[in-house]
Amino acid sequence: MSLLGRITTDPSVCHGKPVVRGLRHPVELILGLLASGMIAEEVVADYPELETADILATLEYAAAVVRRGTTVADPLQPDDDDSPLTN
Repeated sequence: MSLLGRITTDPSVCHGKPVVRGLRHPVELILGLLASGMIAEEVVADYPELETADILATLEYAAAVVRRGTTVADPLQPDDDDSPLTN
């Protein structure tokens, strides 16, 4: 069963970036935490309003983005108009 329904976008929430369940937790934040070495249980412990299914939904979302062929030109450099994890 897909968990993508947990990922929402709304122009009035986090500048329209994909977030978890309409909360102000962007997918990119959760993915960044996981990429830094945190495990799902640690993320949920630090953000108690999140559920393990939310973490899995962010991974499913990332997989769907990659599957569709969306890429970042240089993933090692942040976008000029983007400050990591501050939006």
